[in-house]
Amino acid sequence: MKIRYLIIFIIIYIAVGAVICKEIAGSDTDNLMKNYSTEINRLLIDTAKKWDELSGLDSEKIKSAEEFDYSVIDAEGRLLVYTLPGIATSVSAASRDYDIIRDIEKDGCVVGKLIVHNASTKEISRRNKHLALSVAIGLMIMLMISVLFYIYLQRRIIKPFGRLKGFAEEVAAGDLDHPLEMDRNHVFGSFTEGFDIMREELKASRLREEAAVKSRKELVAELSHDIKTPVSSIKAMVDVMMLTTEDEAEKETLQSINAKADQIDKLISNLFHATLEELEQLEVKPEELSSDRIRKMIAEADFRKLTTTCDIKDAAVLADSLRLEQVINNIYSNSYKYAGTPITVTSRFEEQEIEFSDDTDFDEQDDKTDINSGTENDKLTDVVFKNTCNYLVIDFCDEGGGVPEEELEIIMEKFRRGSNSAGKSGSGIGLYISRYLMDKMEGGLDCSNNPKGFTVTVRLKLI
Repeated sequence: MKIRYLIIFIIIYIAVGAVICKEIAGSDTDNLMKNYSTEINRLLIDTAKKWDELSGLDSEKIKSAEEFDYSVIDAEGRLLVYTLPGIATSVSAASRDYDIIRDIEKDGCVVGKLIVHNASTKEISRRNKHLALSVAIGLMIMLMISVLFYIYLQRRIIKPFGRLKGFAEEVAAGDLDHPLEMDRNHVFGSFTEGFDIMREELKASRLREEAAVKSRKELVAELSHDIKTPVSSIKAMVDVMMLTTEDEAEKETLQSINAKADQIDKLISNLFHATLEELEQLEVKPEELSSDRIRKMIAEADFRKLTTTCDIKDAAVLADSLRLEQVINNIYSNSYKYAGTPITVTSRFEEQEIEFSDDTDFDEQDDKTDINSGTENDKLTDVVFKNTCNYLVIDFCDEGGGVPEEELEIIMEKFRRGSNSAGKSGSGIGLYISRYLMDKMEGGLDCSNNPKGFTVTVRLKLI
């Protein structure tokens, strides 16, 4: 708001207030009644002299020879004479109108009362009405000024500020394409251009960020292509060595190297579509997988041959072969890094009961669920249904001492590592990715401590 408008508003308020105060201060009634002390004393003397004549009268109107009006009553309160109709004719009425009451004495005795009419009463009433009208007019003027000032605030401050607020909310919501309407005819006019420049800068910043993301993905694609070349060379050399060696142990090692090279090749291919920061874009395609394939994955992951027991029950599970292989390799990699002890792999079948509320879409679950709480659809309201799923549970146990109990959940969070990771390389993303992938395969992954060390439990849904 410009300062001159505020100054004008204050001046008008002060002027109206001063006029009202002057009217109130000028309503002095002390001088409305003239001082007739001499005339009243003279009238008392004349009335006392003529008392014998006046006492014989009864409510007779006479003409006043003075500048004021008056009435005379005897000692019994009977009206004798008066000069103006409507004036006080009794002591009580005179007291009410603030009239002057004087005793009429004759021969030392009070024979009556002289009541001098106070003409200021009507003048006071008139002045009070005039004052009330002046105050009302002043208040109306101040009200009109306030209304005009409110309209000014609405048009020049509140509405423009509301538009700026709405623009800021749109920008915060991500709408950077619609410019702010330029309007300099309000208090925030000088800011309008600045706000729109801010929007343009944010839009440019977003474009730069998108370009950087695109550049990063292109770099990952280029690196993936470059990495594929040495991987292909490794596979070629392994093939040559397989043809020239006669030693069975060497052949087994070369087969493991070849399997690892294949896995690296598959993982690199995925870098064209996602990075670790874009985990939700990793594609998971669960399909039927046999226990033999899981045993082979474990054997290929354990290139240090630390697995002492590998008991995998015969079953068909729902899993993505590439992703499960990635999970198992991560488990062995962590065991090698943090424990370096023999590893025991055992498995078991487990039945898990899952509860569904009454809003579950059972049409999509008919081939997967076993509803235990009824078969009629009209009885499904406000009840809980139970779905029983069977899993193949695989425990990978090492003898490295484990981790503190309070860190079991922490180590499965993104970029979080346990207290035993000091001095060891790693980013704290492996278990997080593994659990994410197992969840996408409708299974699960948990960590716990065993009497000798650490256990990673992988849960695979049975088909």
